[in-house]
Amino acid sequence: MPTTPPPSTKQRDQLRAESDEAVAQATAIFQSAWSHIEPRVESGPSRLPREIIWLGGAPGAGKGTNTPFILRERGITAPPIVTSDLLNAPEMRVLKDAGNLVGDADVIRLLFERLLEPAHTTGVVVDGFPRTRVQVECVKLLYKKILHLRATNRGTPRAYLFPKPSFEIVVLYVGEKESVERQLKRGQETVLHNQRVRDTGIRELLDERATDLSEEACRKRYRVFMEQTYDVLQSLKQTFHFHVINAQSDIASVERAIINEFRYQSSLELDEETFDAVRHIPLASEIVVSARQRLVERLESYQRESSGLFRQVIAVIDRDFVPAIFVQAVTGLAELTSDNELFANPLARRMLVDVLNERGYRTTATVEMREVPTRIDPATYEIVLTTKPRYHFEVHFQGSPIRRGN
Repeated sequence: MPTTPPPSTKQRDQLRAESDEAVAQATAIFQSAWSHIEPRVESGPSRLPREIIWLGGAPGAGKGTNTPFILRERGITAPPIVTSDLLNAPEMRVLKDAGNLVGDADVIRLLFERLLEPAHTTGVVVDGFPRTRVQVECVKLLYKKILHLRATNRGTPRAYLFPKPSFEIVVLYVGEKESVERQLKRGQETVLHNQRVRDTGIRELLDERATDLSEEACRKRYRVFMEQTYDVLQSLKQTFHFHVINAQSDIASVERAIINEFRYQSSLELDEETFDAVRHIPLASEIVVSARQRLVERLESYQRESSGLFRQVIAVIDRDFVPAIFVQAVTGLAELTSDNELFANPLARRMLVDVLNERGYRTTATVEMREVPTRIDPATYEIVLTTKPRYHFEVHFQGSPIRRGN
């Protein structure tokens, strides 16, 4: 990943001045955009997304290709909001047709409107935003505003409308050489596609980007991103979860990197009160790590401390369970019901489950209490019922595949 040398004193002063100017400009733009949605958000009819993934990347980094992986990992079902598409939205075309320039204020106002769409309530990916220092500051201001609303409504019946927000910055990184090659390849594929469409009349024409057809233009786009966008995104590291994903490898490798980056972390995603309530329950991953060792210890203790019962359980497995497992070798599921009084002892049931689990079977045991007729009362001729247990066992394993000829 790229590293930037530390700035000189003069550069720091200049950066500070630019930052102050960007903050002032962003504050004005944010307040204007927020005023359009504030009544709907604060009164509850419209809700901002609980999770927003701000996705950036150099030209050719594969945002469009990799967005589906990110959506899947986060369980987001709504399509992404693509910033470049906002510029072509009907609202923007009206402005451009009137001869007006589309600036940050217009983009941010329309972006806020899109964020309020019901499909985005649980989560959304915003592709290509933020890109400028002003836009970065607007993201920070939006986060602060959501936190303020959450704090204001905490403890009220409306608190559920303002859940803990999650903002994550995701940057797909590729080097200049890879970026240029991918842009040129995309351009060539688009030209060929459009030529086939013109020749056959089948399918639709794609937009041909002039910048995808010139190596010099491709290099310029990459350097502009690195110098103007990548650097300002770094300032978000101090505020939000920041992911830089190496997107230079093949698609499968990038997908694995995305899966690793977006592993669920309850401490980051749950409300503080909810997390405090459940955190004492051990994680499944923690239990699994030492499960094998604990299983071995239990089996050794059965042999050492209850060898007679242990041998009886093994005998029942040999006599009743193994034949049933052979019969169900194709399906991979053997279900057995037993009235054997041996299993009235909970330790015997645990032994059976542990023995089969050690042999690679996933086994569960349940007890069903049922009423069984035992005699007829000679005086009343009523049937006398006695409650007796019945023991159910499910043994799961990898079934045998069946191959069929054509």
